[in-house]
Amino acid sequence: MDQPREKVGFIGLGRMGRGMASNIRRRQFPMTVFDIAAEPLAALEALGAETAADAGAVARASDIAITMLPGPREVAATVLGNGGILANLRPGGLVMDMSTVDPETTDSLAAACAARGIGFVDAPVGRLAWHADRGESLFMVGASESDFARVKPLLEAMGSTVHHCGAPGAGTRSKLVNNYLAIILCQLNAEALSLATAFGLDLEKTLEVLHGTTATNGQLKVNWPNKALAGDIEPGFAIDLAHKDLSLIVQAANAARVPLPVAAAAREAFSSARARGWGRRDFSAMLDAQCELVGVKPPRLKA
Repeated sequence: MDQPREKVGFIGLGRMGRGMASNIRRRQFPMTVFDIAAEPLAALEALGAETAADAGAVARASDIAITMLPGPREVAATVLGNGGILANLRPGGLVMDMSTVDPETTDSLAAACAARGIGFVDAPVGRLAWHADRGESLFMVGASESDFARVKPLLEAMGSTVHHCGAPGAGTRSKLVNNYLAIILCQLNAEALSLATAFGLDLEKTLEVLHGTTATNGQLKVNWPNKALAGDIEPGFAIDLAHKDLSLIVQAANAARVPLPVAAAAREAFSSARARGWGRRDFSAMLDAQCELVGVKPPRLKA
């Protein structure tokens, strides 16, 4: 006989979280959700999820409480704050944070959960918002073997690739390494294509050359044709969030005494874009921000 499914709580229904939570609910897991915005709450309710007034109410209704939030401050307040998850989740429960945060925050959450007899998993997300919508995300997981087995059905409901990277904290650290490369590639691509445009080169032919050599990369080959190069700069992953992640990366690297001069330079390029009003655009729109500086029209693929 199949065991009853655990009750899932999901806090944070933003551009990534909404798709992730929706895919869990479509697998018929009992679910309670909370977000500060009404529209995604209504969308999840239409799928059969219960809605809650705050994070504490989610925790009281759940066996596993998931957070998908903008950054360390929001995660710490939601999990550790008065009336938050740990104050309301019963012993034997589990917290799974899927946000991109710094290692210090993850380690403090893991310790606080352990002190209360609560399981903890860090499982930040790879790939893009449209992957989350389609249930094709990638997850980098830090967890004990038993906690990993417990959350694996949820991860498989949300994604197509799950990597158990090690003990708690390994997921967060893996995500920072991944995002370091993904974000700085946007700046490198923006500079390269603005140069090609200033040279008067044909975009399609330039991409044909680049994709035929080791100069190509996943952002240029997979993401950009669907976003900036197609004229779509609405945020899947905003420049503001990419800047936040670069700040976390530089901070964590400093703590580990690892110099990252390229990350520091890229962060300042993202700072410049934000200062000029590009912060809420997709991070592929670093192309447009760079072309604005150069004084050329952003290149677009032909329809």
